[in-house]
Amino acid sequence: MSRRVLVTGGASGLGLALTRLMADRGDTVLVVDLADERPGGLPSGVTYRRLDVRSQQDWDAAFAWVREHWGRLDVLVNNAGVATGGRIDVEAMSDWERVVDVNLLGVARGCHTFAGLLKAQRSGHIVNVASLAGLVHGPGMSSYNATKAGVVALSETLSFELAPWHVDVSVVCPAFFRTNLHASFAGKDAAMQEAGMRLITQATVDADHVAAIVLKGVDARKRVILTDRLGRRAWYSKRLARPLYDRMLTAQARRLARRAGADPDDLSS
Repeated sequence: MSRRVLVTGGASGLGLALTRLMADRGDTVLVVDLADERPGGLPSGVTYRRLDVRSQQDWDAAFAWVREHWGRLDVLVNNAGVATGGRIDVEAMSDWERVVDVNLLGVARGCHTFAGLLKAQRSGHIVNVASLAGLVHGPGMSSYNATKAGVVALSETLSFELAPWHVDVSVVCPAFFRTNLHASFAGKDAAMQEAGMRLITQATVDADHVAAIVLKGVDARKRVILTDRLGRRAWYSKRLARPLYDRMLTAQARRLARRAGADPDDLSS
């Protein structure tokens, strides 16, 4: 049965990979992204509209389009996001405001806009793309971790809140995979951005691999979708072997400090 699907940030990366898979299986897909004109690479038959997830006006326009052309929505994929990284005393508050507005409030706006429709039709599925950083909170990424943890919390809340109306909610928590997310890095902490770009560009899996796992998780109506062995190991270590988890991330923080030219044990640094 063909579903009607809206994908934010669907012109590239994981959003595009999900769009292709859904279109291949016969879903009717509306992709929204920042480009004014339809980007290349979208499958034929997929509809495109411009939408900035920071703009409630854009969300209202997308809602009006869905009501007029489809009359319903089966799956909302809140995928749009930006990368950021920085130590708390280095990253600017303006960078915090940017990533919160996109990664957290952008997801919240999407859920807020379409929740009423999904409740009224007594069906639907919200898929919020967070990150392993929403579950495992390594050093030097406080703003990114905070937004992705917020998406995890929002998704869990809505999974209970919307369940009486038969609306499912899944949160996707992938580790690093090859995508163009690193192109959105901005901010003052060059050391953290360099480390983040290296983790993304040198990852062993790509967006297509992750998208296939995500789609299986959505079909299975999983509330939390972990996409790789590293993510599962880190998450279970935090839950079941907390001392080991703490030692690992403490060591990671010391390596980060030394790469940035500071020795935590040197009082003069």
